[in-house]
Amino acid sequence: MLGGPEGRHAATVRRLRAGERLDVTDGAGTALECEVRSAGRDELECVVLRRRSIGIPSPRLVVAQALAKGDRGELAVEMMTEVGVDEIVPWAASRCVVRWDGERGERSRARWSRTAREAAKQSRRLSWPEVGGLVTTRQLAERARRSALAVVLHETASTPLAGLAVPVREQEGAWEQEGAWEQGRAGEPREILLVVGPEGGVADDELAAFTAAGAIAGRFGPTVLRTSTAGVVAAALVLADIGRLAG
Repeated sequence: MLGGPEGRHAATVRRLRAGERLDVTDGAGTALECEVRSAGRDELECVVLRRRSIGIPSPRLVVAQALAKGDRGELAVEMMTEVGVDEIVPWAASRCVVRWDGERGERSRARWSRTAREAAKQSRRLSWPEVGGLVTTRQLAERARRSALAVVLHETASTPLAGLAVPVREQEGAWEQEGAWEQGRAGEPREILLVVGPEGGVADDELAAFTAAGAIAGRFGPTVLRTSTAGVVAAALVLADIGRLAG
């Protein structure tokens, strides 16, 4: 029986009826393929046809998104979720106009998490992205140090973003062939980190901190994108490089 808010939405908004199919997922990579047996006012009786699961992707794609004004942050979260980002980390960059302090910060993070959840369902993802806690530049630089690849999007960079993640994918494949998958990764999937700055851009001292931690300054091409769209474009390029948009 599918009840609660999800059952109510399926029965009253989507108006699913007997014989129609739907997937029920836990958001952690497992789904039940179901068929509706009967529909009530706010619930569905379903029969499970098949259970399927997907593994944890490696490398994981993490995007650190600087806080943005208005609904631009939520727009960025929505689009990055749809394209397949695994984790979104809010970043308090020095040039951010918005500040997540106290209860306001908690509410803002909750909105980002809700946006990610709804976008994941809309795009039929079995594994939903995590929205992490707010991080400082110092904390983000330390995460860049631990990443297999970290790229800071910057308008003055000369290194193209496209192709940077290919060596990471090739090393993952080598570990699989050598049977050293778990040992090589210390039991954890490696990650690629993308850093997206605020409307005012990444400050010089922030860029210096990231590059000192091993990050690369990268760019798309001749155009400069908004903070709300830069992350999804960068994510699409990286996901294509590591083979996750191949079908």
